[in-house]
Amino acid sequence: PVFAGMKGSAIENFSCVIYNIFLMNCTWQAGRHAPADTQYFLYWQNSRDEEEMECELYIKDENFRNTGCVFQNVSIGTEKAYFLVNGSSKDSLIQFYDEYIDLYKIEILTAPLNVTAHCTRDSAGCIITWHPPLTSHVKKAKCFQYEISIQNK
Repeated sequence: PVFAGMKGSAIENFSCVIYNIFLMNCTWQAGRHAPADTQYFLYWQNSRDEEEMECELYIKDENFRNTGCVFQNVSIGTEKAYFLVNGSSKDSLIQFYDEYIDLYKIEILTAPLNVTAHCTRDSAGCIITWHPPLTSHVKKAKCFQYEISIQNK
């Protein structure tokens, strides 16, 4: 059954971010009513065509319970990625948690590269140039919008 397991034993506050182009960090909190010996395991699938993968590098809390995961070499596809966190305990069945996430929505972009400013004393003012940030999925520079904040004139 979909909701087999003790009520309140599934993880809470699941969240993932992609950073530095290809790293993904997912975190969660243990279920409020999960037994103390509950251990959680994260699996994800980038697309229906790819194989499901378990976390290789868990983040643990002070009780050595898995409360997060770091993934390397993540690529952002066009489909929603599927995440599943299940748990085990010797005392009772643990409810699972699952979610579909558009990975491009959770990417923290790097700052633009090679930012330069050339200013003159005449009315021409300043010319500011930069290169788009590095990203694993955006191939066209015109997809980015920028905002410049000038602190001192």
